[in-house]
Amino acid sequence: MTILLAGDIGGTKTILRLVKAEPTKSLGYVPQLTPLYEESYPSQEYRDLIPIVLQFFSEAELILGEKPTPEKACFGIAGPVVNNNTCELTNLSWFIDTAILKRELKIPQVTLINDFAAIGYGVIGLDTEDVYTLQTGEFSKNAPIAVIGAGTGLGQGFVIPSDSGYRIFPSEGGHVDFAARSDVEFQLLNYVKELQNIDRVSVERIVSGMGIAAIYQFMRDRYPDMETPEMTQIFTTWKQEIGAHHKTVDLSAEVSKAAMSNSDYLCEQTMKLFIEAYGTEAGNLALKLLPYGGLYVAGGIAAKNLELMKNGLFLNAFNAKGRIRPMIQKIPVYIVLNSKVGLIGAAVCATQMGNRA
Repeated sequence: MTILLAGDIGGTKTILRLVKAEPTKSLGYVPQLTPLYEESYPSQEYRDLIPIVLQFFSEAELILGEKPTPEKACFGIAGPVVNNNTCELTNLSWFIDTAILKRELKIPQVTLINDFAAIGYGVIGLDTEDVYTLQTGEFSKNAPIAVIGAGTGLGQGFVIPSDSGYRIFPSEGGHVDFAARSDVEFQLLNYVKELQNIDRVSVERIVSGMGIAAIYQFMRDRYPDMETPEMTQIFTTWKQEIGAHHKTVDLSAEVSKAAMSNSDYLCEQTMKLFIEAYGTEAGNLALKLLPYGGLYVAGGIAAKNLELMKNGLFLNAFNAKGRIRPMIQKIPVYIVLNSKVGLIGAAVCATQMGNRA
């Protein structure tokens, strides 16, 4: 049995989880992970990570009856990680160094990983109820696993099984060129170029939260008479708050909410275009990796719009690969429902520390 500390560190909140890891044959490389204590903290209210962890240990001791003494710790960080050792967070004035963490927290082994790498580890540790199977396919346990996730941006990565566990590889696939497939998508491509005054459009500018907002603007300019009074007010407020520190409207969330309720034509058409583009890019990733270990669709947008993801648009676009279609249809496709997949991933990564080839 090993006690681990897992962390999901973001600009808004930091979630910590104390985990007991026990070997098990049924899960292959992944030990049985049992959460012992978990708490969330507002990141902005602390000078760095160390005071949060120390407070977490004190609170855990009161609940568990003994002081936590984790042997290993892994933190998934919303920012660039240098050699698993240091990270300067994108949205916080924190600089995290594993050498300092080891000394101050008295944890023998500490590592840092990018937050999307944490999701890569996390999909390995998910239970059946943590995912929705969009396409059963033909699963192969030794094949690569692909991970794609639209949220603020578009993360992509892949997982390779090895003799010592799993190896996670990040990717900048979200920055490939957006490939239009229809007249409408060609018009959208040119619209985004002009709207944002750019020479090229990456797929991330379409398949992400900001992508939903851009597609909605395209739709409302294309069909100005179709916008509802409710969405006019939402869009106006959103436009006025661009650049403001405090925002009261999330245009992307409002568009998807209206589309889910089937109450707004422009929002429905926006999400239709978005989901087809999402499925297409997921299929492009599948073509490059042939991930018969599964392609996992993570990120908050997919889970929050599950009914729209299930209606056939995503999967039809995913499989629409011409003569290669039969191969793509054999790839299992899952939507990640567990919002704490990154925290699970940090724990999985911690179990492999010291065991990597």
